[in-house]
Formats: sequence, structure tokens, C-alpha cells
Amino acid sequence: MSLYTIRNLAVDIAGNRPVEDVSLTVEAGQCTALIGASGSGKSLTCLTPFGLTPGVASGSMLLDGIDLGNADAVRIRDARRRLTGFVFQQPLTALTPHLTVGAQLQEATMQAGAARPPRRELSQKLERVGLARTDERLDQFPHRLSGGERQRVMIAAAIAHSPKLLIADEPTSALDASLRAEIMDLLDELRAEQGLGLLLVSHDLASVEGHADQLVVMDKGRVVESGPASDVITDPKEDYTRRLIAATPRLDEPGPKLPQPGEILLETNLLGVEFARPGWRRGKLRALADANIVVRQGEALAIVGGSGSGKSTLGRAIAGIGPVTQGGIFWDGLPLPERRKRSLAMRRLIQPVFQDPVASLDPQWRVEDIVTEPLRNLRPDLTKVEREELAQQALSEVDLADDFLIRIPASLSGGQAQRVAIARAIIGAPELLVLDEATSALDPLVGAEILKLLGRLQVENGLSLLLITHDIAAARRLCHRIAVMEEGRIVETGDMQAIVKDPRHPATRRLIAAS
Repeated sequence: MSLYTIRNLAVDIAGNRPVEDVSLTVEAGQCTALIGASGSGKSLTCLTPFGLTPGVASGSMLLDGIDLGNADAVRIRDARRRLTGFVFQQPLTALTPHLTVGAQLQEATMQAGAARPPRRELSQKLERVGLARTDERLDQFPHRLSGGERQRVMIAAAIAHSPKLLIADEPTSALDASLRAEIMDLLDELRAEQGLGLLLVSHDLASVEGHADQLVVMDKGRVVESGPASDVITDPKEDYTRRLIAATPRLDEPGPKLPQPGEILLETNLLGVEFARPGWRRGKLRALADANIVVRQGEALAIVGGSGSGKSTLGRAIAGIGPVTQGGIFWDGLPLPERRKRSLAMRRLIQPVFQDPVASLDPQWRVEDIVTEPLRNLRPDLTKVEREELAQQALSEVDLADDFLIRIPASLSGGQAQRVAIARAIIGAPELLVLDEATSALDPLVGAEILKLLGRLQVENGLSLLLITHDIAAARRLCHRIAVMEEGRIVETGDMQAIVKDPRHPATRRLIAAS
């Protein structure tokens, strides 16, 4: 008998059925991965049978002989407590902020009725998920840990009571490429050691390839294709699956044809950034040191590195929205002052686009107000009618219709919100866009569309792009050159295709291997 079997699952929410007729099986020690674009119903399929969404599940759902479809709330809660563990996408919000790591592990261990574990046992649980200095970690709060460390703590808590089924809902999408690979390898090890069945939700086909035994592809709340993972990936039967695979960047795909760059536009010289250490500690924290980059007209430069490598610090310094404590930034050979000392003409030249498209848009403003906001500062000479005309033109350039002008961010999908953010960035006719992880929060289909849009704008508008990312495969589709960062320094730079083919620095090799 299979560990967990779903047959003809449907999910009802307020009279609507966002999920219908879903069937899948999870075997002990194996991984079944649910793949699909955002909004395809993956998370609802995994979490609703356990009472973790507003929806109501119907159909057959058998977990280790327990019929969840006919169980009452008490029985479902008992099955959730004893037999299942959950790993969520955002560990910082999923972990309790006012409890130490040790307290949360203790609570997780005791949830299935076990006795209070000794501190040494809790330390061993952290050691098992690859954390160092475990005794110190037990006394820390979640905000003191990095993203990868928090995700490891969440996995330790999820398996602390020895569940039979582990449900991981986008466990790696918030992590950089190296950490994604490490977390997936860890989940593989746990499956092999403990016989865990893993139900994995992901929109990132590249991160589950080589790890999943079964693949279930979902679109608009339904299963469009399923089968052994290797068969689905190498010989997809459905057009949607083929599009999903094609949208996933790969380093072995043919190199793109890119426009020829022009003269040097922007240059940094020994750029450095320091921050005051928080709390009681004195001194400075060096986040960026001796950074030298060059961006030419019409060129796309990728700034690539792991979390905490200094990528965003460099981008924010160049965009004028972060500090500079050392070195200089030059535009057309002339020094570029800090943002508050720049003229309106200078401020127009460089515009940022951020990682989370919805969070970067004012939730109470209409799209028209969001897009035209830069013009109120950069072009005070324009009338309201002229600003509206430019807003319509900017939306047209990012392939959005005029009727989006009256909408608010809550009514937009992730891809639509990012297009609005790009429209806001280009409405003032900048010459350089600083894109900070502009596609990492999007599913592959939408991310591929945004990369294609940026490539078109680069050609049509002569834009230069500074693409900050941890995904070399995605950057390769758009960028001429690459600068690899580690611990606040640029450790390797050069032609994108040449470095992908023959990386010299260990940090570059790790990022390429993870991609």
C-alpha cells in the first residue's frame, strides 16, 4: 500500500473550485513533485487535505491507511500531528519569531507525544540538517540566522517527531542557487535514511530535476501530465509541459544572439560600502570592497553571487539608493555624485526594478499613479494629460493594455506587477536599469516572459542593464558579461559564454554546478 494516495481531489473555496480532479501517489522513501506556474493549484492540493487552507477538500485522500476525506477535524489534526511534517517557502514567517530555535525544536519534538528532549538531542537534530555551532544556534532567534540556516531549522523541526510524510511547499524558491542544491540534497538524504515520503511543491523544474521520482504537472487547477520524472522531462507529451521545460533556463542551451554594445556608459572605481554593526557590537561591517565594473551602452552585465555576497549592495550604490563609503562611480567619464546631490537629469539616467514586484508597488495606488510617480519628480514641466499619455505608452512597451491604468496591485498577477514596475522604471527614459533579482520571485513561464521583455527593451530603447541574480542560467539568456561576487568582492569577471564554459574561481564553479 502506498504511503499517501490522492484520487479525484477537488478543493472548494467560497463556491469556486480552483482545484479539481487531481490524483497522485507518494511512496515511502520517494519524492513526488508537483510542478506548475503560480496559481496552478499546487499548494492548495498539498495543504487543503490537512486543514491548512480556507478550502474544503473532497475526494479520496489516504495517508497511511487513514481516510482524510471522511475524517473529522480532530482526526485530521491528529494525522497532521503524528504523521506529517511541513516545510514552507518563507522560513522567517513560518518560524515563531519570539521563540528560540531550541524552544521551537523542543515543541516540534513533543507534538507527537514524545517526552521533553534533552538539549544534546536538540543539538543533534541541528547537526543532522547541516548546521554548525549547534549549541549556539539553539539559543538564537530566527532573525539572527541566514535564509539557508532558517530553512535548515525548519526542516529539522518538520522531521523532529519522525513523520512518515514530509510536505515541502516551495522550500528552495527563496534561496540562491547553491543553497537550493544543498537543501535538495539534504531532503534526498533524509528520504534515504528515514524512509520519508516527500510531496514537493515547486515552480522551479531545474531544482527538482534529478531529485523527484514522480512528476505531476498542474495548470489551472488540473493535472495535465504525470509520470516518472525522467520520462516527463525527456519526452513531455503535453504542450504546457513542453513550454514549462523550454522556459526553464539551462546552461547547455544554445547561446543567445545579443546586440553589440557601444561605448562605456558607467564605470566604478574601487567602490566600497560599510555599515555600522547593529546592537552592542562596535566597528564597521564591510559589505562591499574594491568593486570595479564597466557597463557599456546597450550592454547587459550580470552581477552573480550567493546570498550575502554583496550583489544588492553594489546595485543599490550604483542606483543611488544605497550608501557609498569608498571609491567612485563615473557616468560618461564624469563623477556621479550621491543621489540627493544629483540633478533631475542625472536621476533620470539610472532606475531600479526590485525583486518582489507586488511589495514594491504602493497597494493603495492605481497603476496610473504608480507608473507616473517618477515623472512628478523628474519631469515637473509635464501636464497631467501628458503624464497620462506617457503612462499609456509605457504600459504598451511592457505589453499591458490601457485598462490596467485603473487597476490596483492586489488585482495583478506577479508577472503583471513586474511589468508595471518595469513601466514605472522606463517612463522617464533612463539609460540604465538596475534589476535586483527581477525574476527570482516569478515562475519559469512568467520569468522567461520578463527576460524576453527586457531583451526587447534593450534593443528597441538602447537600454543598458545591470542584472543582479543568483541564477547564472537565467542571466546567460540576456547578458553579455558577468561579474561573480563572493564575500563583498568581485572574484571573477569577463565574457558570459567564456566564463560559463571555463570558470576559474571556485565560487563561479559552485554557482555553475548549482545551476
